[in-house]
Amino acid sequence: MRKIYAPLVAACVCASAHAQQAGDNVVTAGWIHVAPKDSSDPLTTHVAATPINGPLGVPNAFTSAGTGLTVSNANTFGLNFTHFFSDHIALTALGGVPPEFHINGFGTIQPPGPSGALGSENLSEPSNNPLVGKVRQWTLGAMLQYFFGQANARFRPFVGAGLTYSWFTNFELNPYFSQSLNNNLGSILAAGAGKPGPTSISAKSSSTWTPIFNVGATWAFDKHWGINASVSYMPMKTYAETDIKAADGTLLAVSKAKLNANPIITFVAVSYRF
Repeated sequence: MRKIYAPLVAACVCASAHAQQAGDNVVTAGWIHVAPKDSSDPLTTHVAATPINGPLGVPNAFTSAGTGLTVSNANTFGLNFTHFFSDHIALTALGGVPPEFHINGFGTIQPPGPSGALGSENLSEPSNNPLVGKVRQWTLGAMLQYFFGQANARFRPFVGAGLTYSWFTNFELNPYFSQSLNNNLGSILAAGAGKPGPTSISAKSSSTWTPIFNVGATWAFDKHWGINASVSYMPMKTYAETDIKAADGTLLAVSKAKLNANPIITFVAVSYRF
């Protein structure tokens, strides 16, 4: 029994002698899946002061009950860099290819009272969705992580928390939605403002600082190579906005909603330690 047990102990010790320790750097690259757990406030529309506001009862601002926005899932490539300050504490810089999402809408944007007869926009119309065919999210961030177990353990779970900064670019509006919004609301607002002619639609979203919480584990194959799997949560809030402008660039109306994206982010990757 001793003859069997001793080699097994030696094998286990040798097998576990390849993991993270103070001074190590680790590059991790792999697949990221972003799954927003979103909710949205109803859209509020702010209308520029024009001659039609008073006589026809168009309010300067109104909220369209039952409207809202949703965000699609996304997949992308992630690349993180981690430095170990001690055998247990590390700082990870977050990076990768910015993911692309599309945004759907539901409900009807319509002024209240008699002014509602002027025009409305049904966001639930199938041809209108997705309202935004593509938008890219850029994120910079860092996490402080704590690794459990001994520095020479092959398997090490970890937890982490940090801060991210996100901004959004490359909004590509659905042309059917843009045309419909121009026809149903834009042309009426432009005429009321004394600025007849084609209107234009644009979209944007506010940048945001968001905390990030993380849990996962690493498994070391040898001195350098390993695998990493983790799940992160970001309680992210942003304001999504659609603008209607007259032909001369005058802002006619802004429809805005607070979007609680709150994504759950899964990361499965290969790591290299040096």
